[in-house]
Amino acid sequence: METLLAKVSIMLAPALFAVTMHEVAHGWVADKLGDPTARLLGRLTLNPFRHLDPIGTLALFLFGFGWARPVPVNFNNLGNPKRGMIWVALAGPGVNLVLACISAALLRLLFLLGAELVATGSLVDKVLQPVALMVASSLFINALLGVFNLIPVPPLDGGRVLTGVLPDRQAAFLARIEPFGFIIVLLLIFYTDIWRLVLGPLVWGLVGYLSGPAAPLVHRMAGILVGS
Repeated sequence: METLLAKVSIMLAPALFAVTMHEVAHGWVADKLGDPTARLLGRLTLNPFRHLDPIGTLALFLFGFGWARPVPVNFNNLGNPKRGMIWVALAGPGVNLVLACISAALLRLLFLLGAELVATGSLVDKVLQPVALMVASSLFINALLGVFNLIPVPPLDGGRVLTGVLPDRQAAFLARIEPFGFIIVLLLIFYTDIWRLVLGPLVWGLVGYLSGPAAPLVHRMAGILVGS
């Protein structure tokens, strides 16, 4: 119970903001490229409850990765549907990577302000410790969402990008597997070495590069997240 409460208290705000910005980015770029569907349905909002998927949110807390309710996009409304699909798809992971960079900059600043952010009992440390953990959580969650969503299997964003760059025949075949996409992704995550060999090194390489001397704090936070 204490571990679950720690996860919720540290992760809730960063996780909600990360998935909200991810979906809003998709809808905003689609709107700019000619499809107003998300805007007309009220999905261009920072209200996280308009974007949350209950199962995806639960998975984020339990397993360290998750998803939101996809923003509806009618690609036929885009001036160039295939090229527009690529930009709309890249917008979500792109904003997560930007948020990861911003979080890393804030974390480095907090690290400088609080030395190594080791609790000494002072009021400053008592304030900096939870703030630093939340920022570290934001860095890890956004790096994870950015990398995870670039897996080239639809309906993940990487699959949309691949559909947009492939020739029509191959793109049509890839689109046909979209109804089974999440099952394929779950099988890849839990029954192959894709996390150990590909995704994990990418996520931790990015986190380490961005966070620098504050990387151990991010590892500590990730340990809370995954229950290790």
